[in-house]
Amino acid sequence: MEELTLTNSEWYVMDCLWERAPQTVMELVAALGERLGWAKSTTITTLRRMEDKGLVRCEVEGRTRHYFPAVEREGAVLRETRSFLDKVYGGSVGLMVSAMAQDKALTKAEIRELYEILRQAVEGAK
Repeated sequence: MEELTLTNSEWYVMDCLWERAPQTVMELVAALGERLGWAKSTTITTLRRMEDKGLVRCEVEGRTRHYFPAVEREGAVLRETRSFLDKVYGGSVGLMVSAMAQDKALTKAEIRELYEILRQAVEGAK
């Protein structure tokens, strides 16, 4: 599943499962219905597709299906970040940060946080 990226719909389902797992179909139907206005059929179809792709796994207990995430949040976030960076900025973190700074999209607190992240990266690279 190295290159598999999640669709927006899949991210919504995975966020629910990363928050708490396992969840039943009806728990996910309720959560996604409340958050996104999804119908029961939309949730069930999305879960079935995600199961086929290996993103979620299901355990059946009686008549109840319990869903678990089959991928870790950290790995999915890293793949998505790399994909976005490659697609939009040609893989350049510098170009991305420059665009955000020029657009005034960074607060002073976020800039301080970036400085700290970069300071730690420099120390770790020594």
